[in-house]
Amino acid sequence: MKLIKRVLLTLVVVIAALVAVSYLLPGQAVVSRSITVNAPADAVFPHVNSMQATEAWSPWLSRDPETKLTYSGPETGLGNTLSWASDHPQVGAGTQEIVESVENQLVRTELDFGPMGTATATFDLQTEGAGTTVTWGFRSELGMNPISRWMGLMMDDWVGGDYETGLANLKKLVEMK
Repeated sequence: MKLIKRVLLTLVVVIAALVAVSYLLPGQAVVSRSITVNAPADAVFPHVNSMQATEAWSPWLSRDPETKLTYSGPETGLGNTLSWASDHPQVGAGTQEIVESVENQLVRTELDFGPMGTATATFDLQTEGAGTTVTWGFRSELGMNPISRWMGLMMDDWVGGDYETGLANLKKLVEMK
């Protein structure tokens, strides 16, 4: 009986420590990747300023070709919205809407993953000589949920590779034209 009490007490102490430490972890999950495209910003911008255009270079749609996509709002720019649904766990379901669009410079979107939370994604375009450096960023507020804060530590590992793949796809697509 003493052994069971000790094991339970140790378990409670470990869980309490993990919860306490979680409040010292970052309150945001941040992912950012960049690539230089050998083309001017006005050649890159249309591919990030339209949810429909992202189909051609998205790193996630190849995981589940059966993903259901629905678009609403204008075809480009502010208000352009994508809703997607997939049974594949690495694709999931959600919506993404363009909430800011500065021609040839910036596109900011708001993502809603339903119960999994919300996030902001950005495409920042910087002219570099004859090319354009495209930085794809992601930021999500984790709140006070201890599990979310621990998961936030892994977000770069989970999403960073996909961002690199997507940017490589974008580069190839733009440079082919």
